Amino acid sequence: MEQTAGTTPAPAPQTAAADERSAGDLVKEMTALVPRLVRDEIKLAQVEMTSKGKQMGIGAGAFAGSGLVALYAIGCLLACAIIALSGVVAAWLAALIIGVALLAVSGIAALVGKSRLSKGTPPVPEEAIGSVQADVQEVKEKAHR
Repeated sequence: MEQTAGTTPAPAPQTAAADERSAGDLVKEMTALVPRLVRDEIKLAQVEMTSKGKQMGIGAGAFAGSGLVALYAIGCLLACAIIALSGVVAAWLAALIIGVALLAVSGIAALVGKSRLSKGTPPVPEEAIGSVQADVQEVKEKAHR
């Protein structure tokens, strides 16, 4: 079976004499090991899902921040249009520069948010699923011997 982070170490390999154990001993050992394996796999899935949830939370926060900055940028650009219409060149130019800068900040925050959200999706514990599949495959191989 595959060893993953956060799981207890696997028992030491058995000797040749252990391969000649009775079916009852094997069933007894299996009933003792399967619940531990299931608990360890569930714990691994919980750790993986917690990590992905944090990534998605950070991404959602960045998107919300970008929306707020974009709102301020729109206000700034509206002020720019009003000042430009009033005929004061220096004032509207300053408002235009600030509005464009706020939109640039909003765009950067949106890209960061998208990047963080993509790290958290799909919200599937891929590592835990792979470990369970490897465990099932090993059990099948041992059963066919």
